[in-house]
Amino acid sequence: MPTEVEAKFRAETAGPLVELTARSRLGRAVLGRARTVDEVDRYLDTDDGRLAAARWACRLRSREGMTRISLKGPPSASDEGWHHRRPEVEGPATSMIDPDGWPPSPALELLATLRDGRPLVERLRLEQARTERAVALEDGTPIGLLTLDRVRMTEGGTDLGELFVVELELDGSSAHGERELGALAAELESTRGLVAEPRSKLEHALERLAARE
Repeated sequence: MPTEVEAKFRAETAGPLVELTARSRLGRAVLGRARTVDEVDRYLDTDDGRLAAARWACRLRSREGMTRISLKGPPSASDEGWHHRRPEVEGPATSMIDPDGWPPSPALELLATLRDGRPLVERLRLEQARTERAVALEDGTPIGLLTLDRVRMTEGGTDLGELFVVELELDGSSAHGERELGALAAELESTRGLVAEPRSKLEHALERLAARE
């Protein structure tokens, strides 16, 4: 099963994101041109929370006229607060939350097992402006993608506030990413206003929702 590996950091304001948008380098890595896109993430589960009980998250992401489903599994333990590693399976989808209308994919097969015939409902919604920058070594060898996210979290129309997140996700096809990740994460951690973030965006939203109940 494919594995998502990334370094994740959080900021209290957009300041660190603005700084990272302007930088040309991150340590010994070169940063590509900044590009910003709008995304809407809907987190789905069954009405009785079967995916959450199995420690899986189901994200339906819409951007630039396309929608994809991502299933993210239980994270591996790490000594570093910024280090995230977990199984991830993706596939095509539609804007409808009924998976019976989605194209076949390994993600759809796994979702069918996890939901066990139960319908899906929207639990949370995250709307974000995402600035993306390719990360590569000087010789052009790809390392991954740096994303700078300004996130607005909602639940059933209730505003749960903003979140400012910086992520460096490794390119799964790169043989250099794993050994470069620690040094690049250290560069991010040294950026004023950034702190290591052990939680996912979904976990942040759930915490804020629980605080309001």
